[in-house]
Amino acid sequence: MKPIRLVLAVMFFLGVAFTQTIDLGQHLFFNNEGEIVVCIDAALTVRKLDSPFVMFVAYMGAKSQSSNYSVHRNDVVMIYKGQEYKMPSVEEWRKEYSSAANDIDLYARLGKESLAQSQMRFWQYKWDYDFFPVLGRGPLPSDQLSMSGSLGVKTKFYFRNPGFQKGDELVIKVKDQKKPDKFGFCAVVLETN
Repeated sequence: MKPIRLVLAVMFFLGVAFTQTIDLGQHLFFNNEGEIVVCIDAALTVRKLDSPFVMFVAYMGAKSQSSNYSVHRNDVVMIYKGQEYKMPSVEEWRKEYSSAANDIDLYARLGKESLAQSQMRFWQYKWDYDFFPVLGRGPLPSDQLSMSGSLGVKTKFYFRNPGFQKGDELVIKVKDQKKPDKFGFCAVVLETN
């Protein structure tokens, strides 16, 4: 586990914030600086850099065991080269992207050992709901996911591919729907090994 430092392209408060994201290996990145702890698995994205839509698997949990947060799909953004990207609607994604089932099959074969060794193991994840469910397989669709105490959230984040290249850096930021000052973020480096 080696720490990486990235400069966020987002202004937090009155200046540019630095984020201490931990590279857990296997294209898995962890950050617990915000009230919402975020871990982003980019293993599929680095294997499909030329795909029109890119998938990240996100694991989130409330930093404080006494807190509860609810993240709406519109409160998830990817910051890449200084520009914010929102996730597409499920309807748009289903209409324009036909490889979701293949994404899930490939992702299921990728190693997750680094996740089991990280702090994310302290939360339980029930994958009952997802921002981007594959029809007929697994979780139900939802526009909002909640976490509280030791119950975390696992979901897929899809974004239109803005032209990723090997070695690109990005930040994924999430915020609570009702308390926008409660947020979490995670830097990701798209390194192919």
